[in-house]
Amino acid sequence: MNKNTPLNTGMHPDLKTEVAIIGAGTSGLYTAYRLVTDQKYTASQVQIFDMNDKLGGRLESVIMPGMNFWGELGGMRYLTSQQIVTTLIEGYPLSEKDPAKRTPVLKDKMTPIPFPMGDPSKLLMYLRKERFKQDAWNVAQTGHEKLLTRYYLNDDDLGFSSDQLFNKIIYDVLMADPWVAKTYGDKIISGASIYDYSFELTSRDWDDIKPKLVYNFPNSPYDKRLVNDLGFWNLIKDQVSQEGYEFLANAGGYYSNTINWNSAEAFPYMVGDFSAGTIYKTIEEGYDSIAYAVANAYTDHAGACIWAKNKLLTFTKTHPFIHTHKYELTFLNIETNTKWKVYANTLVLAMPRKSLELLDQDNFFFDINENAVLNNNIRSVIMEPAFKILMGFTYPWWKELGIDSGHSITDLPMRQCYYFGTDPQTNNSMLLGSYGDMETETFWKALTDDKLLFEVKPAKSASLKELHELDSVQATKLMVDELMTQLRELHGAQVNIPEPYVTYFRDWTDEPFGAGYHAWKAGYSVEKVMPYMRKPVADEQIHIIGEAYSDQQGWVEGAFCVAELMLKDYFGLKRPVWLDKDYYLGW
Repeated sequence: MNKNTPLNTGMHPDLKTEVAIIGAGTSGLYTAYRLVTDQKYTASQVQIFDMNDKLGGRLESVIMPGMNFWGELGGMRYLTSQQIVTTLIEGYPLSEKDPAKRTPVLKDKMTPIPFPMGDPSKLLMYLRKERFKQDAWNVAQTGHEKLLTRYYLNDDDLGFSSDQLFNKIIYDVLMADPWVAKTYGDKIISGASIYDYSFELTSRDWDDIKPKLVYNFPNSPYDKRLVNDLGFWNLIKDQVSQEGYEFLANAGGYYSNTINWNSAEAFPYMVGDFSAGTIYKTIEEGYDSIAYAVANAYTDHAGACIWAKNKLLTFTKTHPFIHTHKYELTFLNIETNTKWKVYANTLVLAMPRKSLELLDQDNFFFDINENAVLNNNIRSVIMEPAFKILMGFTYPWWKELGIDSGHSITDLPMRQCYYFGTDPQTNNSMLLGSYGDMETETFWKALTDDKLLFEVKPAKSASLKELHELDSVQATKLMVDELMTQLRELHGAQVNIPEPYVTYFRDWTDEPFGAGYHAWKAGYSVEKVMPYMRKPVADEQIHIIGEAYSDQQGWVEGAFCVAELMLKDYFGLKRPVWLDKDYYLGW
């Protein structure tokens, strides 16, 4: 796997190109790769610019000293149902008769491996100072009992795990709409057990349902409202009480799932990502390998260039070369603090919401007085704060509890920890020590500003010299101390947890990202906003793509699908031969 993709941190004043792609995340890289390999343009006519000196945007895989495997600070896995990312990693079947034989799409080798979810009979849940195993609900249900927790749930909701209760809510709301029940009732299934619900709805089915679904509960203040207009917190509270909401927010592991985002969009998201039977994979060489593999497929062509550490400041249509190039872009070269100009006929802004807002908001494109609709639609998504802390230990202390992999969940501010793995040679082990999101962000933010950083310690095959190279990415000592306190409370006194020897901290709220992922706001017509963002102004060759304005927010696949739709509609590219003609890309 080649992660030494050539990056140009210099300048080429008055550079002229056809397509300027701003952002070297997955959507920007994919756009360049497709335009060049499909021979729509030569590589010199497609140039990529990014203010960072790494590729992949919010993907970041790292190897910490003393370990020979990758840890993930950003996106870390994919669903096998996500066809573009799966095919780019695994190749495509030569024939339907032998799906195991695959033809690679990209030349870089990526090794797909299962993303280990662990054994729920060993993994922990620690809620309201009560500790139990994650399979405790299923164990109780098998014995015809209802697991009682310290949440005062409605009688009808007692005994449900968080995943089961989410499914119950979604089932009840869907089947309360007569049109949905009549049209799709055979795909919305209530099983033999009161806890068993399943959904066989396709993405196309969901896109038919989401704009039309009506909330039919006569005693509710939201009766007869479109579910698209309801916040998910509002809807959950109405269905299972505020206490039920607290249970779902805590036991589900993510506050971001239960914020007041668009309920209609939340339904397929929760069913697709948090239901039984979901299959996750990752890449042995690190999940950001997908970004580098796509980048290398572009840079292999003569004239290709990824201009790193160059920040777009603004763009205009008033410039000396207007007769040959429509737009003049002003970049700041970060290494030299020098401004320089690029001229292009098409702009692809492969950027999330915060990055768009950091651009010059007074120029012709963003000016709210000139384009109020764009201004409003940029803000149609919620920026969801997220940060992660990787921690290196000299041995896998969690194995004392029988835990091998997966994640434990708590209502403490750390929320989750993932047991990432152990180096077989050194026994050094990696833990994703905190998966903070949404309301916990302010708890940790207060600790990240402390001046005293965590002091690295030598470990087997990890010298102090090597460790000190990571000084700039260490969490603060205060943060690590607090996190260790929470880890010990989560796991209990029966296991002795040593101090870590190294950490690696990433706060995705930092500029230019502004968020770890995004969620659609209630009340917006996602069906209209998604295609709008791909070309906001009819007579301008300016496109906005990326995960933020997709219907698979938080996933690389969302970034790829939006880019593919833009390439089809505005660049005339045909669907690639390796992509199933019936695979649904969304609105």
